Amino acid sequence: MQSSKFHNRNLIRAALLGGCAAALGFSAPAMAQVEEIVVTAQKVEENVQDVPIAITAVSGDTLTAAGTNSLENLGQLVPSVTFRKGTTNANSAVVLRGVGTISFSIAAEPSVSTVVDGVVLSRSGQAFADLVEIERLEVLRGPQGTLFGKNASAGLINVVSKGGTETLEGEFTAEYYEGDEVRTRGTISGPLAENLTFRANAFFGKYKGNITNVAPFQTRDSKINGYEHIGFRGLLDFDNGPARIKIIADYYEADDDCCGEVTGVSRGAVLNAELNLPLGVAQGENQRFVSHNLVTQSLDRQWGLTVNADFDVFNDHVLSAIYGYRNWNNTELREGDFLPRAIVGTPELHDRGFVETDQQSLELRLASDQSKAFKYQVGGFYWKSENTQDFTRQVVSCTTSTLPIDPVTGGRPCNLTDTVNTLFPTATSNSLVNIENYAVFGQATYDFTDWIGLTVGLRWTHDSIDYAHRRFPGVNRTTGLPATGPGISGAPAGGTIAGGGNGTVLSTGSSSNSNFSGKAVLTVKPTEDVMLYGSYTRGYKGPAFNVFFNHTAPTNSVPIDEETSDSFELGIKSQFADNRIQLNATAFQVTYDGFQANNFVLLNGAVVTNLTNAGTVRSTGFELDALANPVDGLDLFASVAYADAKVRRFNPNPLTNAPDARNGTKLPLAPEWSWNIGAAYETPFNIFGADAKVYVRTSYNHVGSQFSDLGESGPIDSYGLWNASVGYSDADDNWRLTFIMKNITDESYVLLNTSAGQRLHIPRDADRYMGASLRIRI
Repeated sequence: MQSSKFHNRNLIRAALLGGCAAALGFSAPAMAQVEEIVVTAQKVEENVQDVPIAITAVSGDTLTAAGTNSLENLGQLVPSVTFRKGTTNANSAVVLRGVGTISFSIAAEPSVSTVVDGVVLSRSGQAFADLVEIERLEVLRGPQGTLFGKNASAGLINVVSKGGTETLEGEFTAEYYEGDEVRTRGTISGPLAENLTFRANAFFGKYKGNITNVAPFQTRDSKINGYEHIGFRGLLDFDNGPARIKIIADYYEADDDCCGEVTGVSRGAVLNAELNLPLGVAQGENQRFVSHNLVTQSLDRQWGLTVNADFDVFNDHVLSAIYGYRNWNNTELREGDFLPRAIVGTPELHDRGFVETDQQSLELRLASDQSKAFKYQVGGFYWKSENTQDFTRQVVSCTTSTLPIDPVTGGRPCNLTDTVNTLFPTATSNSLVNIENYAVFGQATYDFTDWIGLTVGLRWTHDSIDYAHRRFPGVNRTTGLPATGPGISGAPAGGTIAGGGNGTVLSTGSSSNSNFSGKAVLTVKPTEDVMLYGSYTRGYKGPAFNVFFNHTAPTNSVPIDEETSDSFELGIKSQFADNRIQLNATAFQVTYDGFQANNFVLLNGAVVTNLTNAGTVRSTGFELDALANPVDGLDLFASVAYADAKVRRFNPNPLTNAPDARNGTKLPLAPEWSWNIGAAYETPFNIFGADAKVYVRTSYNHVGSQFSDLGESGPIDSYGLWNASVGYSDADDNWRLTFIMKNITDESYVLLNTSAGQRLHIPRDADRYMGASLRIRI
């Protein structure tokens, strides 16, 4: 088996090297130009070079060629994006320019919004489905409060799916990677009747995982941090000229045994021996073993319906209507002590949670003729979501045990049959959160001349939120008597009378807020291929509550105020050298007031979370994106992002008014420097007398050092990833075989460092791996 593995690697390496040699041997063809990309970053179709926003647009073909299957690795294409991978999708988050909302509360929304086919997603966890059949993906950096409004105080990711086709087309792709990772997807599209086309696709993916669980008596496969995904999507596309209607239905399942965190530092002689990891415990980012008696799992189910309609009205206006319904639920099983058993002095902690979000939205928008000197959009927006969460924590603890000391580890196991000396604290919470949002907005642009224009926009938003959270104090599940343990409170959700609470198991609250946000942009076009712009944008995110398992009034029942952002940007978008080189640059400063941030605190020895209005933070920096097509078939690309994202002033201690020690510290998951560089080349060639094509792509992505949490805790070292692929196809690209290598230099890294290295998240591509992809079109 081992020799077969090395043989497969050698075959793929040979294919990669052979393909590179073939590609480099071809003479340079004629000159080319940078491809024009049409985006809808301002709700209407525009050339990305004409949009005065810091935006990166990535085509679906580029996502496929780069192996970007989800938003989790989008940062390899757009360096301004970082990603927080939680133990489940429910507590994962996207960060832009060093700013994002990291929270376990179901009554808080993200600062970086995700919009799929015009529908705003309620929670970050909904956004991590596989990216399949994508027309393009747009990353809008900075506040997008005027036209998008909802959850976009730091930025927005706009995903646009492919539509129907006028001719019958089909495509099937199968991929295999080392570690028995398999991905397949199939698509068919074509006409159904006059003016009516369709598209239908399905996908499946499965991977065992990159971490080995060596815990004794486990009943599951020893590999963890893998996944199994399946999804379906169908689209009807009607277009008779004056009316254009798309109806999209989709379904997605994810069964992931992810994400079990590894232990990378010593936990003391006894716990190290209890773990008994094959290469030892203190391996840092090179650790690939755990010993968990519960496998962490994240189980997602999501489905939705979208209706997107455009109607030509008043001769030169377009009336648009977008309705969206989405249901998403996530079941979480979490290993919380990261050990194979409970021993005296070190309890066992296991969690099980279920989150469900049910949302509906409707947007109506009227847009004038965008080719005229004066153009505008006006509209209204309504959005509502119902969010529920059921969460149970179970602990096993003992301060003494009737069992003998283990002679191998030196630890004394808790006796699970001894209900006198061994305690089994447990508690369950039930939460319900309703969020409602409605807004009216307008944006207008006036081009004074062919080279100077002014855009102004304004949005009025009203948010309301209410919650009910029920939790009894912790009890011993064997006796029903009061008991506490790590992460289990002895106080009810309503808090104690002595502590200012209501003394009951129920905590409720509500909050509402109205806000004006908007923008002003001045554009100057000294030449047809150069645009300069300066902008001021006001962003907004609505109020929140800290509704999580250990929520306790009155501390957590205080409303968390809205988050606002003030952004100043200067930018240039340019093409030159006969449109063979494109260079875009932006300098920015964004200040956030009432920044909604997660604090980590101890409760009976376990780390728990606490969402607060942290105070004022600021992100200052610049971004540079370059594209070049020096010859036909050759694409060169590079991007640089610098962001100095720091806490300006954390809210002081309310009792002493003393300044917080985190003032001036870096925000979590905010590397100062990130950049990528790469090239893609395709050219025809003749092999064995037949016409064919070869495709070569390589890229390198660097991510600077950063921290996992506020207060510069959990340092993460900088790292770089070098990926490459070589593909072969027939002359018409009806079939294509591609060989892929990820992380060529085999550079290990971590995505998250919690508890000073005791909990590290190791992603799939922290190790070098190879694979192959076969795509067939009809």
